[in-house]
Amino acid sequence: RIMLMEEEDKKSADTLCNTITKLALTSKSADNVLKAVKVVESTCMNNEVTIEELDKNLRATIKMAVDNEQKLDELSRKLGVQEAELKRGLERAELAEKNLKGIEEELETVGENMKQLEKSAEKALEREEKLVEKILSLQNKYKTTEARFEYGEMNITKLNQRIDDIEDEIYREKLKVKKCSDELDDTFDDMIANY
Repeated sequence: RIMLMEEEDKKSADTLCNTITKLALTSKSADNVLKAVKVVESTCMNNEVTIEELDKNLRATIKMAVDNEQKLDELSRKLGVQEAELKRGLERAELAEKNLKGIEEELETVGENMKQLEKSAEKALEREEKLVEKILSLQNKYKTTEARFEYGEMNITKLNQRIDDIEDEIYREKLKVKKCSDELDDTFDDMIANY
């Protein structure tokens, strides 16, 4: 019986030894688990911080995207306005170009008219010069006739015997003077009518 008890005691001691060993291993495993939990907790905390930062960044990015979208809408609106203004500017430029062509054509017409007026003026000057020459010629004829008439009057007392002939000659000279005067009047009337 004592041997049985010793044997059981030995078994109990072995069991206790094994249990202590298992307990030590379990404790060591538990320490490792606690370390792992702490690592996980630390990682979780770090991840939470990272998530918060990422969330902040995400909100900032979303806000930036909204702002950029608003700016894009504003730029699109401005671009539309600028395109409309550009279209109006092009239409005005085309209209101005058409008006410019019309003005150029009018200037060409005016230039042709000016050339014709210059030719007419040259002809008028030539005609005026001819008329002036004619007037001078008539004036010279009139002076010559007048001198001859005066010469006849001065010598009338000496030429009494030829008075009839002289009177006829005077009459003829007066007719010539009248003709010259009429021609001179016609010339002046012609000048007045044409100028």
